[in-house]
This record gives sequence, structure tokens and C-alpha cells, in this order.
Amino acid sequence: MASVEETQEIPFDSQWGAGDGTQQVTENEHTDTLTSDKTSSRGKASLLDSGEDTEISKEDTDEDDPNDLPPLEDVGSAITFQDCKDEKFESEESSDTKVQRVEESEGADSGPVTADDGEKPEGEWLEVLGNGLLKKKVLVAGRGELYQPQKGQNVTIRLKTSLEDGTVLQEEPGLSFTLGDGDVIQALDLCVQLMELDETAQIISDSKYAYGTRGSTQPAIPPSARLHMEVQLVDVEEAPDPELLSGRERLDLANSKRERGNAYYQRADFVSATNSYSIALNIVGCNSKVDITVEEESELLDVKVKCLNNLAATQLKLEHYESVLKSCSAVLQHQPDNIKALFRKGKVLALQREYTEAIAVLRKALKLEPSNKMLHTELSKLVKKHSEQKNIEQAMYKKMLGDIATSSPSCPPSKSPWSIPWKWLFGASMVAVGGVAVSIIVAARN
Repeated sequence: MASVEETQEIPFDSQWGAGDGTQQVTENEHTDTLTSDKTSSRGKASLLDSGEDTEISKEDTDEDDPNDLPPLEDVGSAITFQDCKDEKFESEESSDTKVQRVEESEGADSGPVTADDGEKPEGEWLEVLGNGLLKKKVLVAGRGELYQPQKGQNVTIRLKTSLEDGTVLQEEPGLSFTLGDGDVIQALDLCVQLMELDETAQIISDSKYAYGTRGSTQPAIPPSARLHMEVQLVDVEEAPDPELLSGRERLDLANSKRERGNAYYQRADFVSATNSYSIALNIVGCNSKVDITVEEESELLDVKVKCLNNLAATQLKLEHYESVLKSCSAVLQHQPDNIKALFRKGKVLALQREYTEAIAVLRKALKLEPSNKMLHTELSKLVKKHSEQKNIEQAMYKKMLGDIATSSPSCPPSKSPWSIPWKWLFGASMVAVGGVAVSIIVAARN
């Protein structure tokens, strides 16, 4: 049986974004983990109820404001890599966004200093996004701008995270991640791009670019916490080329990206989740330049299917229905009897009012799991909607035909210009007959 998280599974509709979920969670129940999810096995259950692909423990609440999510960019599209590694999705702003520096003073800020004004002196705050919610200050200068990391490179940092009152929440002596992949919170992903090798910086981030209104349990971060982080950039190196990785290394890398996507999904950050799943798909989809075993190929395909199913779930949440159909179709190419892909495909077709095709897809799923009550319920609703639609269409057609019949006036038969009234023909015939009779009588008398 496939593995699922140790935490409680979400309901069917919630897990796949298929409808109005009945389960809500508190803010502390949504955690933003930076490490791999622990898994455990469960007893035999319905494929629909299993967490074998999504591995998401809780559903997001209905109170999320979509305006708080980062902007959507290229959802559902593949991420292009130079040698499968160079280009990445950005979380919210690019690293070459023009930053402003604001000199720190007691009680008030001085006028902004732009990046074009020269080299950054120590002790000045950089407004990274220009909105005052994310700031960076150099504590110890680095080696120079030539040693700034680039997107797609692997970096290692020393990190100390504290609250505004000085309470230390997290200390990481060697945190490694791929820059720009969304492996860490946005505050770090954005600010580390502006650092130099060996530089130590202080970062102040609003919760919007950290752990949000829900906080985190691992690491333990309170809800809506404004964080102070001391960061030292220790190492920068090129990310490995997925084509040159062994099968096991590709599996580990792809799974780490997928699990990061699961964490974003838990936090209702569906855009970032889409990004992580897409990166994982590119890793498993690269043409390998090294030999991999048949077993590793099978495992890579399994990870691909899980990522595609999870990607479809996030796209469904974002209401990108055509992208959902593409993701589900990709799953069904590899696994024609995949229950979750069939269910989501049927749901999207129903939302697009393609009732006939949707019913056929859900009936196929029901044949695979005839005892699944949720499929029975969804199919019954869909058949009812289809019947109602047909009745409405028939009534509309009857009304249209009736209006045409009543609005068309009866036309008198057309008269040919050569037509002669029958009375005239009868009279002429009688005259002719009378003339013949008179001629016969006259001839007889003579």
C-alpha cells in the first residue's frame, strides 16, 4: 500500500480540490516544513481515500484571501532548464529588481538610496521589494559582487532566526538549498541572491514573506511572526545536472521538490506548489546520460505520476481547468486506471458542462471501485444535471419550433399565368359539342 503522512488524511473532495471540503484546520495545523515528510504505512483502503500521491495531511481553510498569494506565472507550463537546471520560477520578484537603500537613523528614516548610487556601505538597510516588508542590512562585507550567487546555484548558509523581542527560534549551521527553486521561505530566497560570498547580513521580514498567518511547527514559528534573521553566505556551487545524476540521486532530488510542493499545498500557496511540482517533473523527465536500473525507471515513473496528480490538484484549486485536463491525461497515458486522475478529469469536464464525457469517465472510475460512495454520489449528481440540461434543451427546441410554426402565415397556392378556370373549360366544351350536333342535324336534312 502506498505511503501517506502520519497526520490525518484530508477528505476526498478536499484532497483533490474537487469540491467544498468539510474539514477545516486551525492555523497551527498547517506547517511549513523544510525537511522531508515522515511517512508510515496504513491498512488497505480505497485508492481514492489513500494519500499515495498527494501526501497532504490537511486542507486549507476557506478564509484564505487569494490576493495574499503571490502572482501566477506560467501555471501548468514546464520549467525549461539549460541542461535541465538553469531557469527556475521566481517566487515573487526577480533578483535584478531595483532595490532601494534607506539609511537607518533614530526615530526616522532618511531618503532612499538606490542601487545605482554606488557600492553598498555597511550599516544601511536595503528595501528589497520597496514596500517596507522585507529589508536587508550588511553586517560583514563579502568578497564583492562577482561572488554573488545566481538562480539555479546551490548555496549553503548559516542561519539564526529570532522574533522581534530577541527570542531565538531556529539555528541552522549549514542550511543548503537551490536558489530560486522555492526550497526555503521567500525572504531567504530573495535576499540571499543579493548577498556576496562570506557576507553576513541581517534580514527583517514580514510574515508575508516568511511563514504567513499560520506560522509553522517545524521550525516552531508563531502565526503572523515578523522575523529577524542573521545570515552568512558560506558556500556557492553549481547545482548538479539531473542528466548526470544516478537514478537514486534523481529520485531523492525529485522527491525533495515534490515534498516541498506538498508543504506549499498545505499552506494554500498553490502557485508555489505548482512551481515545486513542475521542477520535480523536469528532474524525473530528463534524459539520463548514465545507466539506471529497471527498478529505478519504475520508481521515477511512480514519482512522475504522483507529481502530475498533485499538479492537477493545485491547478484545480487555481481553476485552470485546461491545465488540469492535460495533467490528468498525462497520468492516464501511464496509468489508464488511475482513480484520482479519472475523478479529477470527470470533475473538470462536469464544470465545463461536458456532461456526456464526464459521465463516461466517472463510470469508468466506478467500475474500478464499485463500492466507493463518493463516486456514486458524484455520478448521481452528474446524471441528474445532465437530465435536467436535456429537458431544458428539449423545451427550448420545442418552443423555437412552435414559434416558427405560428409565425409562418399560410400562403395561397400560386397561380400559373397559363392556368384557365374550369368553368371556362366546361363552357367551351359545351359550345364545341353543340356545334358538332348542329352540323350533324343540318347534314341529315340535306
